[in-house]
Formats: sequence, C-alpha cells, structure tokens
Amino acid sequence: MNTSLINYTLHLADNALILGHRNSEWCGHGPALEQDIAISNIALDGIGQARNLYQYAAVLSNNGATEDSLAYLRDVIDFKNLLITELPNGDWAQTTLRQFLFSAYQFYFYQQLEKSADQQLAAIATKSLKEVTYHLRWSSEWVIRLGDGTAESHDKMVKAIAEIWNYTGELFLPASYEKELAASGIAVDLAVIQPLWEQKVSAVFAEATIAIPEKSFAQKGGKEGIHTEHLGYILAEMQFLQRAYPGAEW
Repeated sequence: MNTSLINYTLHLADNALILGHRNSEWCGHGPALEQDIAISNIALDGIGQARNLYQYAAVLSNNGATEDSLAYLRDVIDFKNLLITELPNGDWAQTTLRQFLFSAYQFYFYQQLEKSADQQLAAIATKSLKEVTYHLRWSSEWVIRLGDGTAESHDKMVKAIAEIWNYTGELFLPASYEKELAASGIAVDLAVIQPLWEQKVSAVFAEATIAIPEKSFAQKGGKEGIHTEHLGYILAEMQFLQRAYPGAEW
C-alpha cells in the first residue's frame, strides 16, 4: 500500500505543479492587470499545494527524496499528472476553460479527500479547498462572461471546448493505485464526484449559452506516466536550473 500511497500523492502533487507552472506563464501577459494578478495568484496556490504534497511524498518515500528532487529531478515518464494540466495555454478562453473544468473537479475531489483515512492527505485537502473554492468561482465567471459575451468571445469559448473536452474523461478513470487506496478509504472514489462535476459544468455551460459536447474518446495515460509531447517542453524549462547546477539553492 505504501507504494500506491506514494504514487497517489505524487499524482496529486504533479497535477498542482504542472497546472501551476502553466498558469505562471501568463504572468505579465494577462488581458488586464487585475486578471494578470489573479491568474498569477492561482498559479502560486497550485505550486503551494504541490509543495505540501511533495513534502509528504518525500516522507513516505524515506529514501532521501525532497520536494525539490521530486519536482526537478524526475523524468517525463515518472510524472503522473492528468493530461489536461499540461496542455498549452492557448488564448484566454482556453486557459480559463481549462481552469474551470479542473477546478470543478478539484473542488468536489478535495471535499471527499477531507474524509480520507490518511490524516495528512485530509489536512492538505482542507487547506487546498479554501483556495480551490476561489479558483472555481473565478474561472466560472470567465466561462460565462466569454460564452455569453460577444460573438467573437463565444466562438473562442466554443473553440476552447473543442480543444480540451476530450481530456476531461481522464479525470474519472482511476489508476490502479487509486482503486487500491479507494478500497481502504484513503483515495477518493471518482465515481462519487463525477455526477457532481457534470452537474456543475452543465449549469455553468447553460448560463454561458454553450452546449455540452457529446461523449467522445477520452485522452488518457497521464496517471501512468504516458504524456503528450507538451510535458517534455515544460520540464525542460522548469527543471533547467536544478539540472544545470545540481543542489543549487536561493
């Protein structure tokens, strides 16, 4: 079970880190100063969540690993993040839609993880839920604003859905380590949160005057280390300093 718990903790940490890094790419490039600050703060929240989870994974590993080595010295195949988190930012519509779909997932996920038999994961979930509640509200407002805005903004949101939707199925496809831990009351049962997520997404999409796409093929593999080409480019940039100057510290 310890290996499964490590993998599960790394999966959650990787989700937070990779999406946090993606959002950080908007810093200084947001459409307005207020939104530039907002997306940068959301990025920082994600990296903060990742730190808490990597620290716990390092303790569980008990092999000298640290939060830095887990973030900066693992290769693509070792990362277990959902594919949706590594997709390119695209335009503002694509970024805010991705954040909404993932934050809606995280919101219900952390509500359930608060009940985990693992006290450390439950504590991290409680802290993270406060941040994700804001992320969900902020991103929901943008999906509605763009979807129910001008003809151009509506078209951009429809295009963003076409780019991202096939990656949402993976949210609710449990990996082997998730199945094992869910049976022991540690991991979240994804079947419990899927209808809640679907209801939330349907409500926001309706207000945004955009349609829920028909069920389609689910892009998957991230939880088991099979990724898109995009993750390699993210890690090349994110890990450069630590790999070029091993052990470097501020």
